[in-house]
Amino acid sequence: MSARQMIKTATVAALYLLALPAMAHSGHGDSAGLLAGFAHPLTGLDHLLAMLGLGIWGGQQRRGLAQPAIFLGMMLFGALAGMAGWRIAGLETGIVAKVALLGLAIALGLALPNWLGMLLAGMFALAHGNAHGQELPAASAACGFMLASAMLLCAGRFVGQVLAERVLRVAGVALTAAGLVLMGLA
Repeated sequence: MSARQMIKTATVAALYLLALPAMAHSGHGDSAGLLAGFAHPLTGLDHLLAMLGLGIWGGQQRRGLAQPAIFLGMMLFGALAGMAGWRIAGLETGIVAKVALLGLAIALGLALPNWLGMLLAGMFALAHGNAHGQELPAASAACGFMLASAMLLCAGRFVGQVLAERVLRVAGVALTAAGLVLMGLA
């Protein structure tokens, strides 16, 4: 695929995202069980893009599994805090801003020291988990969103390891654009 075709594809993807309704945490029905928890990261566009983006960025750096493990552990901690009533100010805006920042990191091929990458992943995860815990305050839901999140991180990691750097950079630009669009919707 030529650079021109990749740019066209990224532009179409970004325009497609503009046509989507804001799906960031707009209710997930009355159930709060395993399936509702599993569906939450897959149906909330901000969560979907953030977890795929983090996985891609981690895979792009070709480092060990510490970053996704830290993410999942801190997300669980944030979820438990959210279930207990702890609220993070500016949560939704922060989550979609993270999508834009992850896209930028991917587009630039930003390689941070491992400890700093894990620290950022942990901070991002705390916000995600808190949102999950506030919206789906049940242990069964937590099992569901932890499983779906782990799958998304692994899928993103695979993409980050197998795609050519040029393609990843275009994907990063598209992710940044999507994050900026979502910030306008939050």
